[in-house]
Amino acid sequence: MTAPTGTTARTRTSADLISAEEPVLAHNYHPLPVVVARAEGTWVEDVEGRRYLDMLAGYSALNFGHRHPALVEAAHRQLDRLTLTSRAFHNDQLAEFAERLSGLTGLDMVLPMNTGAEAVESGIKVARKWAYEVKGVPADQATIVVAAENFHGRTTTIVSFSTDETARAGFGPFTPGFRIVPYNDLAALEAAVDETTAAVLIEPIQGEAGVIIPDEGYLTGVRELTRRKGCLFIADEIQSGLGRTGRTLAVEHEQVVPDVLLLGKALGGGIVPVSAVVARRDVLGVLRPGEHGSTFGGNPLAAAVGTAVVELLETGEFQRRADELGVILRDGLSTLVGKGVIGFRSRGLWAGVDVDPAIGTGREVSEGLMREGVLVKDTHGSTIRLAPPLTITGEELRSALGALEKVLTQGR
Repeated sequence: MTAPTGTTARTRTSADLISAEEPVLAHNYHPLPVVVARAEGTWVEDVEGRRYLDMLAGYSALNFGHRHPALVEAAHRQLDRLTLTSRAFHNDQLAEFAERLSGLTGLDMVLPMNTGAEAVESGIKVARKWAYEVKGVPADQATIVVAAENFHGRTTTIVSFSTDETARAGFGPFTPGFRIVPYNDLAALEAAVDETTAAVLIEPIQGEAGVIIPDEGYLTGVRELTRRKGCLFIADEIQSGLGRTGRTLAVEHEQVVPDVLLLGKALGGGIVPVSAVVARRDVLGVLRPGEHGSTFGGNPLAAAVGTAVVELLETGEFQRRADELGVILRDGLSTLVGKGVIGFRSRGLWAGVDVDPAIGTGREVSEGLMREGVLVKDTHGSTIRLAPPLTITGEELRSALGALEKVLTQGR
């Protein structure tokens, strides 16, 4: 960029840019003090040229790494043709995206949106409409059962059924119509479901809570219970889906097919925000013109990138990589138990790691790893989460685990 006439061009340092954000950006994030300027694959580079191994991958939005060639090419190709029409008109990219995504997931219809929170909100609306029109729940009495410690987004409706007081405090009054039960507790779920229940909404693996993996049979039990009780099973796979756990969807670990699937993050390939509600025809079929919409949902650029993402997943390569490299991740973390790690949970290339609080908080461990050239993020307390791009190599993964061991050892 050329500096305006009469001024001197100056490259702003990381410290300059962090300081410049303070007075002009809302303080709703507390990021690590690294300013990313460039990225490719599993690596990012700050404005001074320091390189870092990305072990967070945008909370799974970058499952295919930074600037994956096939995804960048699809975006460039579409940028030269058409970017936005709104849904007032058809566009030539949307049909293929919906066909390919429904085929990948084994469900019938797609409602395209933008962000994950929009997908969740849309899923809630669809479930309520279905409850009134199909199940016969009396008007305005539909309930949705959710799990404690959930993370589905931060809109006012979604924080209404959050158990995280940081997300809730100061944002009431809250939206009614939700019942909260403990995660991984089928008996509590059974007790909460009644004739007013439209749906059970859960994460197959709770990400923000610390990568909490339910007992074997829990998802199967949720599926059986919802069928028996005549309500919908909505699986929020916004973080867990699209290859992260070694399967296309985390529910596939128990061969479960939900009625409604919520997708986002990786669906946009790390290029544009893309989300979707994917469901059976009799569920999404309750929507009629004017009852729901989005100006940007299903736009041509998003559809083109989303189709390219589905094409990558159709090969099975990334699911296999997550499964195989997940063994390296699990084994490497196992060797750290008792050496600063007090426990961990992992599935595929996704792990929640509980660090001994005597060593430091999750934030402090994340800052230590940043100094070692590895980027991760804490969740709560002394827990950090690891979710590298699925393009990471075994050597890079071992290097990150070595850095974690070094940070934990220095902290003892």
